[in-house]
Amino acid sequence: MRKPHLFALHSMHIGALLLAALPVFASVEEIDEVTRLHRSGRSTAAVQLADKILAARPKDLQMRFLKGVVLAESQRSAQAIEVFQALTEDFPELPEPYNNLATLFAANGDHDRARIALEQALRSNPSYAIAHENLGDVHGMLASRAYARALALDPANQRLPAKLKLVRELFADRRNAVKAAPAH
Repeated sequence: MRKPHLFALHSMHIGALLLAALPVFASVEEIDEVTRLHRSGRSTAAVQLADKILAARPKDLQMRFLKGVVLAESQRSAQAIEVFQALTEDFPELPEPYNNLATLFAANGDHDRARIALEQALRSNPSYAIAHENLGDVHGMLASRAYARALALDPANQRLPAKLKLVRELFADRRNAVKAAPAH
């Protein structure tokens, strides 16, 4: 599930969660049913089913992760943040929850927290390409904010408008590419 999010951040990426090492996790049927409910527009029912499964197996990594994805894609970001934050505490070695937290933070305009979460994802897995891309996007957003602030403070600075325009064009091009891309 790698759907582009705000500023082309990849949201809700479910990578290889090292599940073979975990003794208890959701069955394929349970995951498929929660996913089917969510994709059919019944996200509330999907969360309720995930909660029912988690009541029996509260440490179930896959179901907790899937619940976070469903919540995030259902515009319930505060609840999704809670789920992913708990996953980072229980499974600090996994980069995916950090990446998803960063996506939610960035969507909420909290680019500093997004950067911190992505840096943690990369400490967990330095080869995690999506987190590298997302970190580049966050740095671009931070650069745009810094250039805009600098221009407000020093409107006579002739270098700043070109820099600000370049960063804004980069993200405008990416947003247009995301809009034109077929949905997954």
